[in-house]
Amino acid sequence: MKTDSNQSLLTVHIPPSDLTKRVDQLRALVPSNVRITVAPDDAQPADCHVLVHGTAKAEWLDASPTLRAVIVPYAGVSLEMQQLLQQYPNVDLHNLHYNDVATAEFALALMFATAKFVVPLDRLLRQGDWRQRYTGAPSLLLSGRRVLILGYGAIGRQIAPVCQALGMQVRGVRRRVPHAPVEDGVELFAADQLPALLPETDVLICVLPQTPETVGLIDAAELAALPKGAIVINVGRGPVINEEALYNALHAGRLAGAGIDVWYTYPHGEEERGHTLPSRFPFHELDNVVMSPHRGGWLEAAEGRRLQELATLITAAANGEDVPNKVDKVLGY
Repeated sequence: MKTDSNQSLLTVHIPPSDLTKRVDQLRALVPSNVRITVAPDDAQPADCHVLVHGTAKAEWLDASPTLRAVIVPYAGVSLEMQQLLQQYPNVDLHNLHYNDVATAEFALALMFATAKFVVPLDRLLRQGDWRQRYTGAPSLLLSGRRVLILGYGAIGRQIAPVCQALGMQVRGVRRRVPHAPVEDGVELFAADQLPALLPETDVLICVLPQTPETVGLIDAAELAALPKGAIVINVGRGPVINEEALYNALHAGRLAGAGIDVWYTYPHGEEERGHTLPSRFPFHELDNVVMSPHRGGWLEAAEGRRLQELATLITAAANGEDVPNKVDKVLGY
């Protein structure tokens, strides 16, 4: 999105979201020619130029004929948002990348917890059961293992050096491979090379967004191609890995374990948050799964960084400049 440089006022509206309680902080970060309105106290202005929300609705887009952009205030854009915005060619789509470090740290935490079977050991010891200490509790040595980061971007660049420091061999898959396919010791490959890479992968870390071309990218055949005893970590989006295929591979013991932060079923509304299982398959019954409620990218300390990045995008729009982080509505990133 590029605004008219002669325009003196940029109107930004924030429908109900977690950002509404931080609006005063956001106002302090943007130029004086930015007016921010916030629901439910403020109705969406007809002359709104920018909407800030993760799940915009068609009626919101229709309510403001002057609308020029939607900013998703976190990393990743849902398929529903992509498809909706494709119907509005004059409205740009943007998102934020503030939580790459937090997500990378969480991916590593899941990798360690999965490889060392921390969760079942913790649960047993809470019951006073020490037997796993004496009967050879399972534990995978990560040093020397081969890691494949699926979706090698900002998050992958944070994960890779930690794995390298452990003595792991790191490879990355990305949509566009640079002319020099090695970056800081990480070999980079295109997605069409995935069939050859998977049999040589002990730890598969998925950080891919959900797009039409990534949904189901890792299916039963791809999981079967991994060496027996491999582990899978997913901090990207759940549907990138086929739900049933992943459960079956874990239930059968074909995979040693998985650390999962992103899922297939989410609660609809606040009332469902206390009793919604994250899948139609009973992952919660498996001891070789570390489960997390899509929390990996959130960090209270990173909220200031999120507001600052959001303010950067709004400021660019207010100054008539090209706004960063524009999302291709078809590709999804």
